[in-house]
Amino acid sequence: MAHVRTYRPNVRVGNWREDVTLEEDTLKDFLERKERGELMVQKTGFLKQNILKQVSLSVSLGGAVCFGDVVMLVNECGENSCSVSIYADLTNLGEGPSPAIQAPCGVSGGRSLQPCTRNAFIISSVDGSAEGEPLRYNQSFALRTTSGFAGGLYLTSDHKTFQKCAKKSRLQEVIMEHQANFLSWWKVLHHDPQERLEHEGLPVPANSKVLISHCKTNQALAVVGQHILWTPYGKEYEVTAHTFLDSHKAERDINHWLLLTADPAGAGLTLLDRP
Repeated sequence: MAHVRTYRPNVRVGNWREDVTLEEDTLKDFLERKERGELMVQKTGFLKQNILKQVSLSVSLGGAVCFGDVVMLVNECGENSCSVSIYADLTNLGEGPSPAIQAPCGVSGGRSLQPCTRNAFIISSVDGSAEGEPLRYNQSFALRTTSGFAGGLYLTSDHKTFQKCAKKSRLQEVIMEHQANFLSWWKVLHHDPQERLEHEGLPVPANSKVLISHCKTNQALAVVGQHILWTPYGKEYEVTAHTFLDSHKAERDINHWLLLTADPAGAGLTLLDRP
């Protein structure tokens, strides 16, 4: 009968005072963190609310992509159509009254094709070209996120090493960084190698298939559909800088991108939203 409880449940035994104090302190700490918005569920909700906020893309009235335009980088590869998106979690969320995404931050191929803070990029000049001038084939430029919560980060890449490479494919890594330097320089090439020389120096048309090549490594931006990333935003694909060639020495579809702008005929829509 030693295991039988010989006292009522409301009888306090052992270090009951210490247990009560610990429970009160735990509840008080929880309420204080909740009031300051420091709970994990609050941070997650704040991150998704701001990073998925709708962004208005630029309208290309002349048909060409210009410096200062807000565009999306979309890869149409069958069922795996995706856009280059910021891969940010709670570790990339800054602190303070107006937190923003902190670098270094990864990128992935998001399956959502709705323009938002995650996948909107600004065509930025690196050679002194004025805002509003058309971007031309083989001209260096930078891809920058919007200011504010996105932090104005630059799409950056560098030669792969044993310690710095893409997690799944082990190819050249693509990340977001604060500083704009030669590692964040890109150029647009015609998707057809046989017409590449003839189009050099011409304005880059919006919503047309192009290649985005890294200036330093000469590797083309690519989305690797067979390497899946499970992110806080769902199932996505790995984005790397690597030129994939077919049997004719031409770049494959996973290297082809659309510099997507807004549809002039529809408010807040893109050309992909047309029936």
